[in-house]
Amino acid sequence: MTGLEKIVQDISNESKDSASATLEKARQEAEKIRSDAHCKAADECEAIRLRAEHEAKAVRERAASVADQHKRRAVLEAKQQIIGETMEAAYQKLVGLPQDEYFDLLLKIAAKYALPGEGEIIFSEKDLSRMPSQFEAKLDSVLKKGSSLKISGRTRKIDGGFILVYGGVEENCSFSALFDEKRDELQDRVQALLFAGA
Repeated sequence: MTGLEKIVQDISNESKDSASATLEKARQEAEKIRSDAHCKAADECEAIRLRAEHEAKAVRERAASVADQHKRRAVLEAKQQIIGETMEAAYQKLVGLPQDEYFDLLLKIAAKYALPGEGEIIFSEKDLSRMPSQFEAKLDSVLKKGSSLKISGRTRKIDGGFILVYGGVEENCSFSALFDEKRDELQDRVQALLFAGA
């Protein structure tokens, strides 16, 4: 082998060694990049999984909260409906009392709401026509001293109860007005009776 051939051979060997070293270095860098990418992808997958779990938990909690609100609203609406129906039934029972009990109740209401002085008491046409004969005398006997009520021949369109008139001032003692006046108190009592401990 001549000197030139030897130089070419040395250059060729050096080139192969250099190429092999460069190739090995490139393989190592590629492996490192692939390994880093694999680790980064695994980290991102874990982060995505944790976010998804967190979001799923938040969605479940919101759904549970909304469901609980709907349940509470439905229960409240049902309670209000029951209270309303109970109050309506009580009102109808009051209006439909037997005649003796009905007029005894009117005497109690008159005794409570009558003012001092002379007044007039106005009934519905139905009540005026079925009024017991001794009602006015009983009315006088239950009123406080200094109060007197004359039964009017006029009538009003009311379901039950009466209207007290003192000069130009009227006191509405119809059952519907008395129920409206005491509505909140009556609702609280009905609720306490129906839903005690609920």
